[in-house]
Parts: sequence; C-alpha cells; structure tokens
Amino acid sequence: LQALLALAVLPAVQPIGFAPELYCGMENCYDVLGIEREQFDRSTLSKIYRKVAKSSHPDRFKTKEDKADAEERFRVIATAYETLKENDTKTEYDYYLDHPEERFYNYYQYYRRRAIVKVDVWPVALVTILVISLVQHISAKQKYEQAVAYVIASGKFRHKAIDVGVQRKELEMDKTGKLKKVRGRDNEAIIKSIIEENMDVKGGYSKPDPMSLLIVQIVILPYTLLNYAKWQAQWFLKYTIRKEEYDDEAKLYIVRKWMKLNQGQFDSLSDKEHEEIFRKQLWIKENFDEWKKAKDAEELAKNMASGRYKQYKRYMKNNNDTMSFLED
Repeated sequence: LQALLALAVLPAVQPIGFAPELYCGMENCYDVLGIEREQFDRSTLSKIYRKVAKSSHPDRFKTKEDKADAEERFRVIATAYETLKENDTKTEYDYYLDHPEERFYNYYQYYRRRAIVKVDVWPVALVTILVISLVQHISAKQKYEQAVAYVIASGKFRHKAIDVGVQRKELEMDKTGKLKKVRGRDNEAIIKSIIEENMDVKGGYSKPDPMSLLIVQIVILPYTLLNYAKWQAQWFLKYTIRKEEYDDEAKLYIVRKWMKLNQGQFDSLSDKEHEEIFRKQLWIKENFDEWKKAKDAEELAKNMASGRYKQYKRYMKNNNDTMSFLED
C-alpha cells in the first residue's frame, strides 16, 4: 500500500527509450520509412525514401497549416533516411535502440557526429595538390623571368643577342649603330627571345619544367619508383657484385651524394667545378675529404677577411663570448 501511494505521487516521467532531440525524436526511424529493421536492405532504401517523401512533400498541400505540418514531417523523413543510409550512423542508431539506458553515451555519439564536418578527403587533397603545383609554376616562372631580365640588362649578352638578330635579319641597325624602330616589330621582344634561346640557366632560376610540378610527380610516381628500383639493382650488380670501374655518371653521382646536393644544385655548378671533380678524382673518398677540407679552410679565410665577419668577431669579443659558429 505504501509503495502504491509513493508511485501515485510521482510525476509522469518520459520513457527512457527515445529522446526528442536525437535522430527521429520520439519515433523509430525504421518505422518512419516503413521498414522492418530485421529486413533492412540498403539497396532499396533510396527508393523507399523517395516514395515516402513524395507523399509528405509540402508542395502537395495548400493551406498554411497543412504545409507547416508537412514540412515538419518531411524533416523527420529526411532525418530517418540520413540516419540509415550511412553504415556508421546506422550502427550508432542501432546501438541507441538496443541500449536506451546509456543516455549520455548516445547523446555524445549523436552530437559528436553532427559536429564533424562531412568533407570528402579526395577533392580536398586534389585541390591542395593543384594549388601547390600552381604556386610552384608561378614561383619558377617569376625566378626565370628575373634571370632573363638580369641577362638582358647585361650589356655583354644584350650586344650578342643584337648581333644574332642582325645576322638573322630580324633586327636592323641605322647608320649611327642604333637599332632601327620598325612599325609592327618589337625589338625588345626579339632580343629577349634570342637571349632565352641561347642562355643556359640552371638551378633555382632555370626555365619552368612541367615535370617538376607536384601533381606531375605524383602521377608518374609509380614509374619513378620502378626506375629507381631498376637503377639500384643495376648499381648493385655492376659495382658491388661485378666490381666494375665507375663510369662518369656514377662518379658524378658519388660526388653529388657526398656534397649533399640535389640534382638541380649539382647541375648548376660551373664547368670549371665539374672539370675539377674529374681532375682531382673526387669520387675517391680520400681525395674528396682532402678537397673538402681545403674548401672549408678557403671559405673560412674568405669570411674572416670580410668586414661583416670582423664586425661579428668584435661584437662577440665585447660581449665576452668566444663562441664562433663559423670556426666550429
């Protein structure tokens, strides 16, 4: 009797199963679409959704009240479809149905997924790669244009380009030795084209190469890896197993590796420096170490003779600090 009296005075409580804020509210999402949970088939879900949504579409109703009710119903139907169409959300919803007592966990799962921005990774990655490739191309083009402008501004190369243009009869000189201005002919553009045709710029200011773009490198990556594996196998066979003498290409590769330069940086070395590699046989470790030691000493002497280095040494001395990263 006391227990019955206690129950009588308790306020009405909401069932623990469904929550108005989660998924389809106080309805079962399967029931909203008229689907048996045990007979769920994702391949037919879209067809069922379109059929149910069509019957509750707001455009089918005329009065304002009916349209408002239809819009609310249409949102519930759309929520049911969105909940069941993805495997992850369906799994979480099934757990919500099977474990209604885990209210806090179900709330967390629902709002965690709603907070996640649903973005397909592949389009984002593709756009990022395209942007990086575009920046690469623009940067390379600007550097190349700077190199061309520098060469054009140099009197020595400019005069050579003019001589070539006169020989080709693309340019004309007047009696005073100046370029003739002819209507419809851009003398500066001709000079620039001749300089670009004959100049050989290497390293960071070389002509833009589409093959160096990130997107191209990604596309040809399998081919690059295959060639690298082939090259490694040939190197191992020739110089490790057969003990053959290094050819010129192998010698340059060894020196480049010891110099810690990439191919572009190594190619930008002067012809004199390339000749020195072969003359002093720098692919031999002892010769390279001796050459490197001499180069470092030469560089240190050059720095010590510079005004900036002397200023640095005075600063360090006045501040009672004997540390020197150049000497180290």
